[in-house]
Amino acid sequence: MKPIERGELLPLAEYEGIRERFRARIIGVKAARRARLGDEMSIVFENRDTVLWQIQEMLRTERITAEPAIRHELDTYNELLPGGAELSATLFIEVQDRDRRDELLTRLCAIEEHVALEVSGHLARATFEEGRRDRGRAAAVQYLKFPLGPEALAALRGGEAEVAIVFDHPHLRARHALPATMVAALREDAG
Repeated sequence: MKPIERGELLPLAEYEGIRERFRARIIGVKAARRARLGDEMSIVFENRDTVLWQIQEMLRTERITAEPAIRHELDTYNELLPGGAELSATLFIEVQDRDRRDELLTRLCAIEEHVALEVSGHLARATFEEGRRDRGRAAAVQYLKFPLGPEALAALRGGEAEVAIVFDHPHLRARHALPATMVAALREDAG
């Protein structure tokens, strides 16, 4: 997927003028790309629109206007875009109660080694961003990529793929089938 370029970013004042329309559109885009994974997790598959939104929002929130800082945000968030023959996603562990969240994040330490995308029977093991483990516990937000082998890629592009997120962690064994609408969105990402 083509990285977001500097020329695509709007100055803060101009962005403020279109923000509500852009936000409304992105809510729809993300809804088609978000799946609940039980009561305490969700996943959002990233694309150019979701990443552009995140960059613009970060620039707005942090009031970033210096060119080196803008370039840093571009470089950082462009890492979320899928490359050739892969899909990218953000995994959220969403627990409001602090004690329960701390306990769960400790139990799910090393989750990054136990997530895969199953595409019509072909497993694509996730690779996670380095440094997301903190003192023997998982991070509540994980950035991951699913490198697709030739069979998985062909199945996804073929139009009738069954896709699921699979966890094989000692404290979380689950398989969550993704809805057909989400699979269609992922097909676009796979080219």
